[in-house]
Amino acid sequence: MKNISLKTTLFFLFIALSFFACRNEEKKGKDLTGTDTLTYKTEHIQVLSSYIPKPQDGITDITKATISYPVFQNKALNDYLLKQVFSFFSQEEPPTSYQDVANSFVKGYDEFATENKDYTHSWYLDINIKPISQFKDYIALAYTHSDYTGGAHGSHNIIYINFDPVQNKPLTLDNLIENGSSIKLTALGEQIFRKDEKLSATEPLTEKYFFENGKFILPLNFYIGKNGLVFLYNAYEIKPYVDGTTELVIPFDQLKGILKPQYLTAKN
Repeated sequence: MKNISLKTTLFFLFIALSFFACRNEEKKGKDLTGTDTLTYKTEHIQVLSSYIPKPQDGITDITKATISYPVFQNKALNDYLLKQVFSFFSQEEPPTSYQDVANSFVKGYDEFATENKDYTHSWYLDINIKPISQFKDYIALAYTHSDYTGGAHGSHNIIYINFDPVQNKPLTLDNLIENGSSIKLTALGEQIFRKDEKLSATEPLTEKYFFENGKFILPLNFYIGKNGLVFLYNAYEIKPYVDGTTELVIPFDQLKGILKPQYLTAKN
């Protein structure tokens, strides 16, 4: 009886693990109303360097490139995501695939380290792309890109990708807002920015921020979230690196007459 019980237990454990693995492999995005939309699976790539640098402070780290990205049944969307990743790399020898991106990064380190035998640092590349919001004819993805190739510190950027999977085209901010409403949107954004940063309505923006000529502008980085229109300034964009990213959210109830109706109703 013990042997039968053990086999039965192992069988059901195998079924459970297989089910869990499938759930990790293939996912369905959730829109803002909780309805299933685009189905995708997540692919993972990791390439390790064969070159081991001299230990630093007793610690040895290996250079690696790690990439995690969704694969949709929509080829146009897949191609557009890949194009966004390629834009981060040299256009003289453009990569042709995610695998090529990882291989090229590690190869670049290996060549550099081989020529500089006393170099003690390792490099890293970490790319993660994942859906963060979607409904009917809209999907937004967060593309997080972190890397280190020497220097005082690495770089870290979050890029929001907006796409219409029905018409298969990228979406700009002008596509989402009513004609002639950009000035009103910017003014609204500045009000919220000043409130978040605890600034008065007249306090100049030249002291603490990098706005050109002290004039407030919204970043090109945005997406429609569950609470409204989300904007993100990456490090160095308006503040020093040490201050990191700055998020600005304009609530839906303040976007009436600005955000087009089909996107404004996403709040429901």
